[in-house]
Amino acid sequence: MREPRMGRSKQLARNQRPEPAKPQKPVPLKQGRDSSELSEPEQQASGRPPQTMRIAKAIARAGLCSRREAERWIAEGRVTVNGEVLKSPARDVGPDDVVLVDGKPLPAFEPVQLWRYYKPRGLVTTHRDPDGRPTVFENLPEGMPRVISVGRLDFNSEGLLLLTTDGALARHLELPSTGWLRRYRVRAFGKVTQAELDKLKDGIEVEGTRYGSIEATLDRVKGSNVWLTVALREGKNREVRKVLKALGLQVNRLIRVSYGPFQLHDLKPGEVEPVRRRVLIEQLGPRTAKLLGLNDAEEEKARRQRRKSAASEADAGSQEIKDDGR
Repeated sequence: MREPRMGRSKQLARNQRPEPAKPQKPVPLKQGRDSSELSEPEQQASGRPPQTMRIAKAIARAGLCSRREAERWIAEGRVTVNGEVLKSPARDVGPDDVVLVDGKPLPAFEPVQLWRYYKPRGLVTTHRDPDGRPTVFENLPEGMPRVISVGRLDFNSEGLLLLTTDGALARHLELPSTGWLRRYRVRAFGKVTQAELDKLKDGIEVEGTRYGSIEATLDRVKGSNVWLTVALREGKNREVRKVLKALGLQVNRLIRVSYGPFQLHDLKPGEVEPVRRRVLIEQLGPRTAKLLGLNDAEEEKARRQRRKSAASEADAGSQEIKDDGR
């Protein structure tokens, strides 16, 4: 098997880090004006969710994090509702509530979307890195909305990273119970046999951590290195590197080429490509798609089309009556 052709990454401007966003104040209501009179963009600019829902869900729908992480943020005292610091996620919020996260109004809800992104080496999959390293989210193409990642790839890994505007979708796709296979092309220094790799199908314990079944194939030997294809369903922290190290291999290149049904294909480092909503719904299945709100836009589109057709029929009927009365 030939080594995969990889596009050359653009030089990252390490010293040109964006300035942190200044804290924003919620937009106050004008005297005598009720929150129901605000448009949806005005509501969300004010930190007001457009509809009633649990606070953790509202934060996730705003694309800030997953629901589980939102619950942690609440426990840490980072979320306020109407000026009150929340201590529990057992709270509903709606258009009459002002939600602030870290002192900033809740961002506007973006439509649920998913992108395929080729993460280059040398980027951290986090919004803020305490060591000042460049991050994935600082280097996305212009015009991208605020997104979060589905899982992570470490600093020296590259390849397919899924990005989404919706924390609930991200959490669902990360879960091992989803059953989606993550496939990697790996170059490693050292020697290994296919027989040794086949033993990984039964799982392996490394430094007290148990890893589940792993499919690994020896593709080719090139000098002192081997090229492998590795597939797993859990994706624990640095799992591929740790497991192969236990077999005496030192990984020097790791490329994720697929995540479930989504493939890296011919994306170049740093490129992003949206996944069509219809494709995403097909892959998730109708029940899960509905639970995640992916059918909302389709249903609204269908309702608009039905209203338009009904209006056209009514106009046509009215015209016929006029014609008959001549």
